[in-house]
Amino acid sequence: MGKGRIPHHTEEKMSQATAMPPVKMYATQVCPYCVRAEQLLRMRGVTHIEKIRVDIDPAKLDEMMRLTGRRTVPQIFIGDYYVGGCDDLHALDSEGRLAALLSAPDA
Repeated sequence: MGKGRIPHHTEEKMSQATAMPPVKMYATQVCPYCVRAEQLLRMRGVTHIEKIRVDIDPAKLDEMMRLTGRRTVPQIFIGDYYVGGCDDLHALDSEGRLAALLSAPDA
């Protein structure tokens, strides 16, 4: 094995340890709460957020309302766990539960 190479089984363990559940956020283009939620998620190490723009796709707004019962944005899911909106995300973080949720292999 060459210098600086990580054994294959070690690479697998590292990727499993750092894997985060998918993060999905229903949002609009101009939404300060969406920006605030995204900033917090990025600060907590989230590198990919699936943004679903409800302002350009009315079917996605209907989907969001059916899934959450709400019509305001953002609406955030981490894995299968429904977080809620921006205030809910910040509350999870304040309670110390956001980090645990993001580190769960399949929330």
